[in-house]
This record gives sequence, structure tokens and C-alpha cells, in this order.
Amino acid sequence: MNLITIFIQAESGGNPLIFFILVFGVFWFFMIRPQVKKQKQERKFREELKKGDKVITSGGLHGKVVEVSEKTVKIDVGSSIVLKFDKSGISAELSNAKE
Repeated sequence: MNLITIFIQAESGGNPLIFFILVFGVFWFFMIRPQVKKQKQERKFREELKKGDKVITSGGLHGKVVEVSEKTVKIDVGSSIVLKFDKSGISAELSNAKE
């Protein structure tokens, strides 16, 4: 049964439940699934942070990771200034990014 036939049946008094299931399926495929995938990638990135990585914080601060603990990261931002950030504040790795 093709998609057009299903829509015609739903509009002509067929089972409207099929139409709602299709709408939800399309919504999930294009909206929810990509967001979940992105969250998994970000979580993996934060778990794989290691000493020596060059990173960018969500506030735009560039620095080099000097220490990683379970929930925090210490970043050297230059001139022997070391700042402590929550891992959720790290947004991207500068080592692999094109400048």
C-alpha cells in the first residue's frame, strides 16, 4: 500500500489513527531522532576529553586541557592562568577543528 493511498483513506473517512501514526513517525524521524543523535555525540566528546586537548568553551574561551576529573575540567588559557570548568561548558575541540 503506497503513501498516497493511505492519505486518501484517512481523508475519506478511513482510519484516522493511521494518519496520526504517520505524522508522528515523520515528526520523530526529522525532529527527535537527530537531536538524540547530537546529544549522544556531545556526551561521547565530553567523556573522551584528555590532557593536552585544545578546546573551546560555550562562552568562547579557548584553552588547553591540563586536568580532567569526573565532572570538571581545568583549562590553561595562557600566562599560567588555569580555570576550572564544568564538562558541560566545553563545546568543541579546537585540535580537530579547522581554524
